[in-house]
Amino acid sequence: MSEVLISAQDLEALMTSEPVVVIDTRNPDAYSAGHIPGAVNLHEIFTFLATSTPEGLAELKATFAAAFGKAGLSGKETAIVYEQSMNSGFGQSCRGYYLLSMLGYAKAKVLHGGLDAWTGAGLPVSAEPATPTPADFPIDPAGAAIFVDAQQMLAASATPGVAIVDVRDVDEWIGDSSSPYGKDFCPRKGRIPGARWLEWYRMMKPTAQGPRFKSKDEILAECATVGVTPDTPVYLYCFKGARASNTFMALKNAGVKDVRMYFGSWNEWSRDPSLPIECGPAVAQAA
Repeated sequence: MSEVLISAQDLEALMTSEPVVVIDTRNPDAYSAGHIPGAVNLHEIFTFLATSTPEGLAELKATFAAAFGKAGLSGKETAIVYEQSMNSGFGQSCRGYYLLSMLGYAKAKVLHGGLDAWTGAGLPVSAEPATPTPADFPIDPAGAAIFVDAQQMLAASATPGVAIVDVRDVDEWIGDSSSPYGKDFCPRKGRIPGARWLEWYRMMKPTAQGPRFKSKDEILAECATVGVTPDTPVYLYCFKGARASNTFMALKNAGVKDVRMYFGSWNEWSRDPSLPIECGPAVAQAA
C-alpha cells in the first residue's frame, strides 16, 4: 500500500524535498491544540453530507475544489491527508483521499497511522495556524468514474456480478441503528438490498504503534469471505462515505481493479422512501 500510504518518517523527508500541502481533517479544537507544522485544517472533509443527484454532485465538486484550492493545491503539490489515528475518525483522512481522487487530483496520499504516528516518531507539532497561499485547484472530470449515484446503486442491486459492499458497523447492518450518530438519526434503518457485509474495521489490525492497514494478501482474504476477488466490480457504501473511503483505499491498494463508492451512502438512501431497503435478520453472504 506504499503508493498512497506514507509513513511519518517519509512525510518528514518529503516536506523538505518537494512541494507538499498537509491537510488536517480533525475538528478545529484538536487542530488548534497541536498539528503537523504547516498543516491546513479542513474539517469539512469529514462533516460535509453529500447527495448524489446531479445538483448534489456539482455542489460536492464546487465545495471541495474551492476548499482544496484555498488550502494551496494547484496540481504541483502532493496532498497529504491525516486524522488522529486510522480508526478514530471513521476513516476521515481516507475520505479526503477519496474526494481528491474523485476530483481527479493524482498526487494524494494518506499519513498511515495519522497524527499518532507522527508524534509517536518524536516529530514536532505546532499550535500556529497555517497561512496557505490560495491556488487554482484543477479538476479532472475522469475522476468522477469512482462516484456512484443512488440510481446506479439501485441498478447494481439487481445486477449479478456487481458486489454491493456495506462496511458499516454491525448495529447499522442488522437494522438496529440508522447511523453512528444515534439510532434514529435517519428515518429508516436497514441495508441496501443484496449488499454484502464487510465491516471497515476488518481492513486494519492493531500494532504496537496503533491501528494500521492489513497487508494486500490479508485484505484479499477478507474480501474472499464475501465473494469479492480482484476482478469483482465493487460498489461500497457506509453512512456518509468516510468508513467506505477507508475500505476504498484498502481494496484499491490490494489490487481490486474496479472499486467505486456510493458517496451519498445510507444518509441519502434512507431519506428517499422510493428506494428499497432490506431489514430484519441478515441474509447469508453472497458468494
